[in-house]
Amino acid sequence: MDSKYNYVVVLFKNKERKKIINKFVTKNRCYEFYNEKIKNTFRFEKVVENGELCNFELAILKRGNLDSFFVKDEFGRNVKVDLDDDEFSIVKIKDFSIEEFIYDQQKLKKISFDAFIKNYLPKKVVKLVSKLNNKVIVQNDNTFNIFTLKNDFDCDRFLNVLQDYMIVNKRLDCIIVRDSSNNQKKYLYELLSKNGFSKSSLYRKSTTFTKDGWLFLFLFLCFLSNF
Repeated sequence: MDSKYNYVVVLFKNKERKKIINKFVTKNRCYEFYNEKIKNTFRFEKVVENGELCNFELAILKRGNLDSFFVKDEFGRNVKVDLDDDEFSIVKIKDFSIEEFIYDQQKLKKISFDAFIKNYLPKKVVKLVSKLNNKVIVQNDNTFNIFTLKNDFDCDRFLNVLQDYMIVNKRLDCIIVRDSSNNQKKYLYELLSKNGFSKSSLYRKSTTFTKDGWLFLFLFLCFLSNF
């Protein structure tokens, strides 16, 4: 790292350094930046990346060989955190929230949960929100909008977040259908294909290859539960 910086804010993924977020000369500026970043929370957070389950942490690294830094693992044990850089040591690390986006097939771009609510779920009319494989279908009268997520697991998470949002905000203008029967799925395939959506795209169940064995097992059990 550049020798003129004394503090570095670094993003960790699954206990491994992912990327440098920012660099600072002074401690005060570094901690101000860090504390603002760590306050960020998102309704729909990223928990899967490149096909594997992941968790993120944000750390402050200080130049110098300081005392060893320990964190607690999922079993409550103290685990020493080692870095691949002898110039810096960890002085602070906390769990960090990264926003997950969904793919808007109408605008051909990724959008946030808040943008989804604002642009596609107006309060004045009742909407039907259905799950179809790894997709969320929003029906407003005869208008259909489709949003793609990475996999079935993320799609379920998104609908959970949407349901919680509706309950907290006391909104009764949205009907959420999670588990569709085979007949209902066939109906959706036909209805959406008549409205210009590709059947081959609708049949697709994932946009990523699952590398994490536990995630694969979870998705497989979800698949079996539909039969």
